Order: sequence, then C-alpha cells, then structure tokens
Amino acid sequence: MSLEEDIYKEIILDNYRSRKNRMRLEDADLHSEGANPSCGDDVELFIKLSGDTIEAVSYEGIGCSICCASANLLCESLRGRSLAEAQQIILQYRDMLLEDGEPEFAEEISDLEAMQGVKNYPVRIKCALLAWNTVRDMLQNSAGGGQGG
Repeated sequence: MSLEEDIYKEIILDNYRSRKNRMRLEDADLHSEGANPSCGDDVELFIKLSGDTIEAVSYEGIGCSICCASANLLCESLRGRSLAEAQQIILQYRDMLLEDGEPEFAEEISDLEAMQGVKNYPVRIKCALLAWNTVRDMLQNSAGGGQGG
C-alpha cells in the first residue's frame, strides 16, 4: 500500500470514528432519510439554515465505515456553505465517484478526495453516495417548495 493510500485510509477511519457530526438537530429546517437496503446502511440528515447558508448539518444512522465516513465528510464539507455552493460540492463528489477524472476540491474540503479509492470497489459506491444522494434530494425538494423527510 502506498503512502497516499495509507493517508486516505486513515482519513476514512478518522471520519468513521468521529462523533462530532453524529447527532439529531432538533431545530433543523430540513430533514431527510436515506437507505441502502443491499448493504443495510440507513442515514438521517439534518440541516439548519440561516437564510441561504447551511448553518449546521448533522447525521444519525447506522452503516458501514464507508457510509458513516462519507456522511461525516459531507457534514464537514457543507457547513457554512451557501446552498448553491453545497449543490456544486455534491455534484463534484458524485462526479468523482461516478465519472473518470480527478477531483478538484477546495483545500479546506480536500479530505473528500480520500473517498475516490471507493471507485475500485463498485459495490461500495452506493455506500459512499448514500448521504450525498440523500442531501441532494433534500435540497432539490426544498427548492421546489417542500421539505425533505
């Protein structure tokens, strides 16, 4: 295993173990649930808005290390972002896992690049995308007038 792979593995494990973003936001403006029945992953996402900015984002759920690490990275990456910025990050992340090419994340969210190794395990891509697909759908539904959840 290369040094780069070791670093990516450590980032994933650190995010899997982190409890910083694993909580229910009781005053959330948006809430949605997602499931990956083939793996047994279940995630709930909570977003607190301040105008057009994501003030707080958190998750609860159960899942494999890839699913939980990805959900934690999502929280870290979207907090403090405008809704438009968040949608762009979501698109970049999905493209990284579903398309060829190198990700170009801003330095402050470059840990997302650790997840690109999941592309080598196609069955795990759904795990890495669960929280991201859930938040994408939640934001699209809220823009359409309804709230996720």
